[in-house]
Amino acid sequence: MKTASINIDRVQSVDFLRGLVMIIMALDHVRAYFHFDTFLFSPTDLERTTGAMFATRLITHLCAPTFIFLAGTSAYFIAQRKTLKDTSIFLLTRGLWLVILQVTIIQFAWNFDPGFHFLSSNIISTIGFCMILLSFLIHLPFNGILITGIVVIALHNTLDNISFERGSINDVIWSFLHQRNLYDLGNNYSFRFLYPIIPWFGVMALGFCFGRLFDKRYFPEEKKKLLLQLGSLSLIVFFALRMSNSYGDPTPWTYQQQAGFTVLSFLNLEKYPPSLLFLCFTLGISLVILGILEGRNLERWRPVTLFGKVALFYYVLHVYVIHFLALVTVWVMGYPWQTMIFLRAHSQPHPLIKGNFGFSLGVIYFIWIAVVCALYPLCVYWNSFKIRNKSKWWVSYV
Repeated sequence: MKTASINIDRVQSVDFLRGLVMIIMALDHVRAYFHFDTFLFSPTDLERTTGAMFATRLITHLCAPTFIFLAGTSAYFIAQRKTLKDTSIFLLTRGLWLVILQVTIIQFAWNFDPGFHFLSSNIISTIGFCMILLSFLIHLPFNGILITGIVVIALHNTLDNISFERGSINDVIWSFLHQRNLYDLGNNYSFRFLYPIIPWFGVMALGFCFGRLFDKRYFPEEKKKLLLQLGSLSLIVFFALRMSNSYGDPTPWTYQQQAGFTVLSFLNLEKYPPSLLFLCFTLGISLVILGILEGRNLERWRPVTLFGKVALFYYVLHVYVIHFLALVTVWVMGYPWQTMIFLRAHSQPHPLIKGNFGFSLGVIYFIWIAVVCALYPLCVYWNSFKIRNKSKWWVSYV
């Protein structure tokens, strides 16, 4: 197989895909704070949802798997510039930093509650914990990392029926590892495990191995073919297993009264924790997108690519902007601004606004586009700052 060397500091298609999912992620978070029906029921509730609501949520399902997968790929790129020891230390310290960031600055962005009555594991802390685990895993041979990722993703659904006494130490540990759970800590404090570690660690490990494609890169036409094959294989596995209703997701699909809703049932996959089929579907699409992008000049898409270069900065900023905009909006509409202070999950709104506040899906899309456009100049500035100060050690942590 012919190969060609490449500077892997930045890979345009990877930055583009990361930027694309960051933009889409903002849509889901705008919906969470502004959509009228969000405060009443889940967009994947087939008894109450609409096709447009379900499709909006389905599109945003691409975000977390792709983000974590590409975080693993970025870790591989870092490993090519540093020694094994330095890479391990970087992953360990950055992972710890992300966990701290989640339970402080980011958690406050979601709730605006200075008392931190509600804490939750989320995508940023999950990336942090996965990086900590990856800092040890990278000491294995490459094939060991690859096999670990495949086995974890393929077999973790065999653990779905494991459970422990509610509230026991084993139950808490298992919730951290593989089971979504909410714990009432008393005195109006609570903690939620939303992103269990086991399956997501498998995603990051595979993402790390995926980075090898950019080490001694295949020529574009060869890599394009390989990416399309991998993506197609992932989607074929998804359709075959989903059709059989035998394994890979805890909720089987069922025939509905309307054919369209049968399709929605087929695509209604478990994200918390992500099932094998959820990951096959979402990562399969992402790999196909990377295959389509391979060999293309993406210069005209620089605004999208930019968001991928400053992903963590964008993530933190966009939550603050969306939540603050929601707070101002409820105040302008005559509700107390305190109704946008959440003592529990932001999906559990104040009684004053539940069923009274929110907008149509069309307005949600308008707000989403406005938010992304408003964030762009700030991201341009931060990217320029990073370039000017790349020699400073702390810049790589943001």
